[in-house]
Amino acid sequence: MAETLDARGLRCPLPVLKMEKRLAQLPVGAALIVLATDPIAKIDIPLHCSQNGHSCTVNTEGEVLRFEIVKGR
Repeated sequence: MAETLDARGLRCPLPVLKMEKRLAQLPVGAALIVLATDPIAKIDIPLHCSQNGHSCTVNTEGEVLRFEIVKGR
């Protein structure tokens, strides 16, 4: 079961920093869902994931961005 990190209402770079900190505590293969409302997160989070070997899919639910991340390394 994926853990959820609620970063709604936080501005860049806080969603990425919180995600990075939480991912560091999870084992490889763990799933993390990040919820964010900052439009910049749509660029920053997938970029961070690709640079660090994590998979990331993005969905939009109204004004909320939902990132489904699987830790890669």
